[in-house]
Amino acid sequence: MSDSSNPSAPPRIVVVGGGAGGLELVTRLGRKLGRKGKARITLVDANMTHIWKPLLHEVAAGSLNSTEDELNYVAQGKWNHFAFQLGAMTGLDRERRTIQLAAIQDEKGVELIAPRELDYDYLVIAVGSTTNDFNTPGAAEHCLFLDTRAQAERFHRHLLNQYMKAQASERGAAREPINVAIIGAGATGVELAAELHHAAQLLRAYGFNRISPEDLNINIIEASPRLLPALPERIGGPVTEILRDLGVHLHTGSPVKEVKADRLILGNGEEIPASLKVWAAGIRAPAFLAGLGMPTNRINQLEVDRTLKVNGEERIYAFGDCAACPTDEPGKFVPPRAQAAHQQASLLAKNLRNLLDGKPEKEYSYRDYGSLISLSSFSAVGNLMGNLTGNVMLEGRLARMFYISLYRMHQMALYGVPRTLMLMLSDQFGRTTEPRLKLH
Repeated sequence: MSDSSNPSAPPRIVVVGGGAGGLELVTRLGRKLGRKGKARITLVDANMTHIWKPLLHEVAAGSLNSTEDELNYVAQGKWNHFAFQLGAMTGLDRERRTIQLAAIQDEKGVELIAPRELDYDYLVIAVGSTTNDFNTPGAAEHCLFLDTRAQAERFHRHLLNQYMKAQASERGAAREPINVAIIGAGATGVELAAELHHAAQLLRAYGFNRISPEDLNINIIEASPRLLPALPERIGGPVTEILRDLGVHLHTGSPVKEVKADRLILGNGEEIPASLKVWAAGIRAPAFLAGLGMPTNRINQLEVDRTLKVNGEERIYAFGDCAACPTDEPGKFVPPRAQAAHQQASLLAKNLRNLLDGKPEKEYSYRDYGSLISLSSFSAVGNLMGNLTGNVMLEGRLARMFYISLYRMHQMALYGVPRTLMLMLSDQFGRTTEPRLKLH
């Protein structure tokens, strides 16, 4: 299918969402189809740059300077033969095959670009997910979230402000602890806790000596009976022991009932003082998906078949966290994990090429290659699963090496091997000339 006003024009493939999956997809399509003029590939995103979402806890703690690891969509499109449109998707007209994009405003609220429409022949929705606060009273008003770079940087500013305030206090004045509460003991929650403990040590080394690392009280609150409830116990067990050794306070088995400005109230009646509160429990797809007239589940995910087509649609696909894709096991769905989005992006790139060549589409089958949890510089824990490795438990430096390699694989998919090697060298040199923690 091509532009109706010009039947000879190449088909228009529009991908909405520049997260890890969407960005890998347009990069692959641009190299295979856009470069040869077989299709016009367009990426749509509400931001100008991309940062790998599993790194946001490092941005929040200050371990990672987001401006150095971000990718610019315009430049990536230039290098990989796809176009970029800045905007947030707000609506869909399936009969006319158009999507609606919201207006673009500057920091003062002045409209720069009016609301507009974008035509497509094939549409792919890869808008990811946001944190689900389950409508807990006070959560939206008093908690910070880690869904975007801006939110992670906001948390970092709040943390530094509390250290600055303590540093400026009078000598001899009683030291007040900084109480941090992390709601949710999934990967983001436990990794953030370890990264914050590491940051406390570095802040002390850089002269913030009015607050000792022991005065940063880090609390993790998890409704389930144990940490990392979505992962095997043999991963959650070692992580629990490491966090306890670091002095992180663990509260499991009771959900957060209410969030106040200065504390949390749990379902069991316990109250936890907290001046910094991060909600990292649960996910849901963006709310606008439920209003597009296509089937969605209770957390707004678009329901798709095994080819990643939205149920009942012939030209609309969805994948990643915003899609409910069935697995080989009846009644089970693909978990919202980075490895799933990567696998689906690879399959969808092949399927769209097959579609244009008149070949049949293949079905997606989820492959679990294991899980790795990074606990900052202290350790890493996880397991690798595969045809060659079987199911192997990893811990310590080896697990940390494999964890870092996941990001390098993401970079290779976007930049290719030579440029990724150059980035690795640049990172090594940067460590010798820059502070190990972002201090502003």
